[in-house]
Amino acid sequence: MTLVDTNVLLDLVTNDPNWADWSIAKLEAASLNGPLQINDVVYAELSVRYSRIEDLDAFLDEAGLEIVPIPRAALFLAGRVFTQYRKSGGSRTGVLPDFFIGAHAAVSELPLITRDVGRYRTYFPSLRLIAPES
Repeated sequence: MTLVDTNVLLDLVTNDPNWADWSIAKLEAASLNGPLQINDVVYAELSVRYSRIEDLDAFLDEAGLEIVPIPRAALFLAGRVFTQYRKSGGSRTGVLPDFFIGAHAAVSELPLITRDVGRYRTYFPSLRLIAPES
């Protein structure tokens, strides 16, 4: 199983000229190791690109993505590391979704496909990230 970050799916939805091919290749490779999963936070972030829930659900079905709940332990961890982030000088308040996604992958011991590695590497050092080379 592999958890998928929103930015990777947006690459597909928008047919991003710089990242769509990379994202498709990583999703295809990860799917050989088991189901591809998203959580409710990724679903909500992705929904801004759709005017109808049916269209979003059709995309997820076509992409072979499962929606799984965030474990309670991950919700707690997300709050704790977000507090750590703020205490260390993090000023952006709109980053909490990243902490939910990172905590979910960390607690569930799932690899995470993402292009946004900074906070994940800093606050979830045990995470196995599938990300572009630096």
